[in-house]
Amino acid sequence: MDILCCPMCKGDLELTVKKEEGSEVIEGTLHCKKCNEDYPIEDGIPNLLPPELR
Repeated sequence: MDILCCPMCKGDLELTVKKEEGSEVIEGTLHCKKCNEDYPIEDGIPNLLPPELR
């Protein structure tokens, strides 16, 4: 989490975990407070594409 940033505005991302296995996040969301964008995490993979490309 320390090296991840919002691809749109480079703001910090806040992690919300919906499902995890051990220390791995399986489902959740990365939220940027600066530009108010949400990036989903599905099957352990964060989708950091801009909204128009998802």
